[in-house]
Amino acid sequence: MTQQTMSMRPSRVLRRMRAGQTAVCFKTNLSDPRVAEMAGRAGFDCLWTCMEHVPNSTHDVENQIRAGKMHDMDTLVRVRRGSYSDLILPLEMDAAGIMVPHVMNLEDAKKVVYYTRFHPIGRRPWDGGNSDGAYCMIPPEKYIVEANRERFVMVQIEDPEPMDDLEEIAKLDGIDVIFFGPGDFSQGIGLPGQYSHPKVMEARKRVLETAKKHGKFAGTMGTPETLPELSKMGFQFLNVGADVTTLSIKMAEIAKTLNQAGYALPNSIY
Repeated sequence: MTQQTMSMRPSRVLRRMRAGQTAVCFKTNLSDPRVAEMAGRAGFDCLWTCMEHVPNSTHDVENQIRAGKMHDMDTLVRVRRGSYSDLILPLEMDAAGIMVPHVMNLEDAKKVVYYTRFHPIGRRPWDGGNSDGAYCMIPPEKYIVEANRERFVMVQIEDPEPMDDLEEIAKLDGIDVIFFGPGDFSQGIGLPGQYSHPKVMEARKRVLETAKKHGKFAGTMGTPETLPELSKMGFQFLNVGADVTTLSIKMAEIAKTLNQAGYALPNSIY
């Protein structure tokens, strides 16, 4: 196979959203790539793995990305906030997208675009010698065009501060998805965990409407039960579950059943 026939793997999430469909995501906190493989086998469009809150290494995440690609599943990496390397390394490991947490204002968003998009949008440092560039087998001029087209940048609006700049953030070329995070937003306005509070719901609605107004996709948290409603509202990227909650809830159910049946688990809190 020659350089000219090599192409970057297209993003499944972008393909679905650009077709007017909803991309469905599952979140993992665990580092094992088998979790990614299970999510891919289940049929999810995307696995969201985290480097902000979770002590996963770059090698852990790299193996999760590989496991996802076996089933044509995208991997979205929530990055650490630090240097430009923290933003671009997941892309070079062939993550289909990155999620940048706590974007606080317009200048913050502009820096994200500058570091993560190639010319003419930004000035992302170019290498091409990793998985996303087929280890130097995609010509530079083609690699840069495909990376700008087939990799998505998602910014999290999860604080009250960036709401003042929301219109200008949504106008920026190079940002694909604006994701409303209800958890931190709720505690940022002094209402921790009150996701249904009118102030939180109004902020979610505003993020959705502003994203759509400026041709961007909107994302947020949901559940299998709320997905139809959120999709109908216009959200096209929805996370509907997580490995830690799935395991914790199921383990608690099993422990409770055993205790009720007389098979006491001495250290159980259920």
